Amino acid sequence: MLEYISENIALSCVLGVLAFLLLVGIYDVLQTKHAIRRNFPIVGHLRYWLETIGPEIRQYFVAHDKEERPFNRDERRWIYASAKGQNNTFGFGTTEQLYEVGYPIIKHSPFPFPDSKATYPADDPTAIPGLKIVGERHGRARCYRPSSIVNISAMSFGSLGKNAISALNIGAREAGCMHNTGEGGISPYHCHGADLMWQLGTGYFGARVDDKFSMTKLVEQVELHPQVKGIEIKLSQGAKPGKGGILPGAKVTAEIANIRGIPLGKDCYSPNAHSEFDTVDEMIDFIESIADRTGVPVGIKSAVGQLDFWHELADRMHSRNEGPDFISIDGAEGGTGAAPLTFSDHVALPFKVGFKRVFKIFQQAGLSKDITWIGSAKLGFPDRTLVAFAMGVDLIGIAREAMLSIGCIQAQKCHTGHCPVGVATQSGWWQRGLNVHHKSNRFASYIRAFRKELLSLAHAAGYEHPQQITSSDIEVCTGVNTFTTLEESLGYKCDPLDITSMADLTQLD
Repeated sequence: MLEYISENIALSCVLGVLAFLLLVGIYDVLQTKHAIRRNFPIVGHLRYWLETIGPEIRQYFVAHDKEERPFNRDERRWIYASAKGQNNTFGFGTTEQLYEVGYPIIKHSPFPFPDSKATYPADDPTAIPGLKIVGERHGRARCYRPSSIVNISAMSFGSLGKNAISALNIGAREAGCMHNTGEGGISPYHCHGADLMWQLGTGYFGARVDDKFSMTKLVEQVELHPQVKGIEIKLSQGAKPGKGGILPGAKVTAEIANIRGIPLGKDCYSPNAHSEFDTVDEMIDFIESIADRTGVPVGIKSAVGQLDFWHELADRMHSRNEGPDFISIDGAEGGTGAAPLTFSDHVALPFKVGFKRVFKIFQQAGLSKDITWIGSAKLGFPDRTLVAFAMGVDLIGIAREAMLSIGCIQAQKCHTGHCPVGVATQSGWWQRGLNVHHKSNRFASYIRAFRKELLSLAHAAGYEHPQQITSSDIEVCTGVNTFTTLEESLGYKCDPLDITSMADLTQLD
């Protein structure tokens, strides 16, 4: 038999394939779960296989450059080229619909700020430090000025794998930006040298004892990790506000159980609400107690829905002279590892709408200058960031764009654990393809290219620092051949800035 096979390889391969297909056909006919496979054996099986790679097929063969969601091909191409240190420019002219309602136009100056006169902190030609010192208004013992206005938004170890977290943290260290831990706690993979924003969600992971929040544990963790520059209390996120989460027991490895302070191999639930407070005053008390015990600035992250909360928060902060040092506003456009479709599509306001409403409330209360404003939700592109700055944002956080920079292909399998490039998975097999050293360089390159283009846009508009852009420097399309300034659209002017030149920021606090 072996001799016959060796002499008739082609025929043997054909017979082998036919035998395989026969077995598949028999299996399809005998199984009872799928009617299509039962009625159309083999062909039905092929249909289900093609369905599993539908996103990839549309990406590469079907969709136009501007069609795909959430990030189209041109957007991904810009991120990939920036991350690889390649030419990230485009030729022949714009393919955008310039007259589409809401489309922003940045108004350039006839006298741009000369690149030759620019000052760069830390001798980094892409460095753009924040203008506000976070926590200064409330006198926090460890207030700080962020070294970068572009930082990594919340993505936890558990949602992303260890290689992805490590690559992002090392890249953040090299690029001088901050890394938000996400609500899964501080893992060893967050500790490669980048500044950290420690996020506390409803599960209080990493700061709990016997399934309850522990202030003692939190203080111990902050003392153990001096790279923690702030603590962000997560009220909600744009993709699923008011919805808790679950990490299946199969994914709760010994390592994750230890980091989060949860039982090994059991389902890990994140409640939909905090147990330490359920009123505005109680939340402020919680914030102040953490800030007093740790010394670091403390803020909140939230999507925007009902506005009564924000009015009450502004009122109580004004009367008490206490409260969050920073507020992170997440839009409904934001991403997540997993969420019910209805929550992703229909709960929470989009970023521009939500941020505008909240900022106006605090500005009218005379508090907006005292708060550091952080924006997130598809802001990982220079034009969107500049619009956010013109609205009053001080810092931006990027998540999915950061994932794309280290190899994400938008396969949209984050919720399955079967990420083909090893980013959003705990599988050792899938993660082996993600080289930490190589991908960390890619993320750092992306951040530097991002900030470089931000500076170029600012210079084109006549400013040295991107946050000097004003809402009158941007116009948005409001109809056919009709544009209006962002200032008119927003109904407010941003607060004046305490900066004359980048030289003011060369010595970071």
